[in-house]
Amino acid sequence: MQSDSNKYVLRRDVVPQREPSFRIDYQSELNAAQYEAVVTTDGPVLVVAGAGTGKTRTLVFRVARLVELGVDPANILLLTFTRKSAQEMLRRASSLLDGRCDRVAGGTFHSFANILLRRHGRALGIDPGFTILDRTDSEDAIHLLRSHLKLDTRDRRFPRKNTIGAMFSMAVNKSLPLPDLIELEYTHLAEHVADLTALNEEYRRYKAERQLLDYDDLLVRLHALLSTDSEIRQRVSQRYCYIMVDEYQDTNLLQGEIVRLLASEHNNVMAVGDDAQSIYAFRGANFRNIMDFPAAFPGTRIIAIEENYRSTQPILDVTNAVIAAARERHEKNLFTAKQTGVTPLLVAGENEHFQSRFVCQRILELREEGVPLNDVAVLFRSSFHAYDLELELARHDIPFVKRGGFKFMETAHIKDVIAHVRILVNPQDTVAWHRVLMLIEGVGPRSAEEIVRHVVDGSDATTQLDSFPMRAYSTELHALANLLRRLAEDGALPEQVIEETLRYYEPILKRVHREDHPKRRRDLEHFATIAARYQDLEQLLSDVALEPPSDSVDEVLATEPDEGLLTLSTIHSAKGLEWHAVFVIWAAEGRFPSSFNVGDDEIEEERRLMYVAATRAKAELYLTYPIQLYERGIGLVMSKPSRFISDLPETILRPVSLVEESEFEG
Repeated sequence: MQSDSNKYVLRRDVVPQREPSFRIDYQSELNAAQYEAVVTTDGPVLVVAGAGTGKTRTLVFRVARLVELGVDPANILLLTFTRKSAQEMLRRASSLLDGRCDRVAGGTFHSFANILLRRHGRALGIDPGFTILDRTDSEDAIHLLRSHLKLDTRDRRFPRKNTIGAMFSMAVNKSLPLPDLIELEYTHLAEHVADLTALNEEYRRYKAERQLLDYDDLLVRLHALLSTDSEIRQRVSQRYCYIMVDEYQDTNLLQGEIVRLLASEHNNVMAVGDDAQSIYAFRGANFRNIMDFPAAFPGTRIIAIEENYRSTQPILDVTNAVIAAARERHEKNLFTAKQTGVTPLLVAGENEHFQSRFVCQRILELREEGVPLNDVAVLFRSSFHAYDLELELARHDIPFVKRGGFKFMETAHIKDVIAHVRILVNPQDTVAWHRVLMLIEGVGPRSAEEIVRHVVDGSDATTQLDSFPMRAYSTELHALANLLRRLAEDGALPEQVIEETLRYYEPILKRVHREDHPKRRRDLEHFATIAARYQDLEQLLSDVALEPPSDSVDEVLATEPDEGLLTLSTIHSAKGLEWHAVFVIWAAEGRFPSSFNVGDDEIEEERRLMYVAATRAKAELYLTYPIQLYERGIGLVMSKPSRFISDLPETILRPVSLVEESEFEG
């Protein structure tokens, strides 16, 4: 106490502030970048989590951290792209902490929209008891309205209900007017733009009058609610004062705007994702959402999680180099404690068949080395890239499951063409006859049966077709007979037979598959390249008829029951998965990237596809391509590796050329 004063001076409080007591030792459970993301709780945060870096683990621990800090779990919102992933994250958070994490609001954008619209939808004239239409329901409603508007007559060639439903949905997800979407992505349906626009308006009226919402409406109406009613927006934002969004690179424009509105009162939003894995533009995902997040939320803290727990460093050296050339990206460089490993290979074969033989041979070698089939995958840009490989796998009795497309013999247009060839080889093939005849306008099941009986009763199918009693479709029967005569000419090679059949089938393809015939035509062109390898039609038909064996595999390969199946997959369907060894086939310019994707944005998405493909590999990575390609109208042309990997140094991607055993010995 100071003697010369009547005042007693209180010193500043120097008692140190104590950290809350945590049950979880976050610092020891997480690496430095993950820990930074978990403990950064306030303000906007963008977590750029590279492939295999523990993104889910980071989200799980952040949920637990917020709860331990005393945040009411009901004030935490976790938005994911599947209900299963949300449930799994909250289950893991609860196992770390306690049952309080079960009260966190978690789910998909659509399920969250459903909850809010039932609670607040009256502000938009939506009754809480509205009905949600699933995809099938939506298509049935569209079909009903199409009939009501008399747009379904046979001579109109109007798109089917599923195609129309997909178009309406894509326009919403890409935030595009329907005419603009048709101009960009459905140019072959441009003649119907006025009718489709009218049908879309009628569909909207139909739903509104009956209190029906489809999946896209859930997002559209939630956005409308939050953007037009400031009181409700404020209440909702104040309730969910901590928001986390998983897989942010996969959000569309509408979802990105919804997140901004939800965080309008606090900006406590964490977006977690990887711009390098933004590969779903065809579903409406917008790359700009994750790139422009810092602009949408000023003051954003960007945290890059770069330590990879999946792949070896040699594989990461390739993936880092692939994405480093991207035109625009968030900076990160993946690294791992697994410094040693097999150098990835760039494998060049003389042609596609060499490529297929290499993949099969190396898969069998891996199996002998103790790698089970279910830990090996073959990835490709487009489903038809695997057709030749499927035939080779069947020859070697290697069982597989294919994801992201149909197997070779399961595509309707391939079956149609092969049916014509089967008739040529065996005129008594009534199954093939029935399929071919059903492609003719005016021929139904009963007519087809009658024609088949007439044809197989005679000695010459073409003569029998010509002699069938006159019908409205007689001209088409004569055209089919003429085709079969041309195909039966002596000395015709399989390639010539297929080419001639494709010319005949082209108008049928456009009529039967009018919505997506350009894509199916590319499949058929690729089938023609396969046929060019054969000298005998019967051998071609025998090979394409082979199915992956199941019951005989044990005898041939001594496969253990728990070994599983080799995975064939499009890259889009492989995202989020991993395998010991990964083969990326057709890594050739013009195929990957596709020659159809020539715009700057499309090329950049193709680059990200290559990155996603390569980051699926844990220990071994093989990028393969044929040196010679067959182009219709040109013939054989020389190819080169994909632009995404052609300039990579040999020290990180070792080039290998395939040679025949006899040549090597020589």
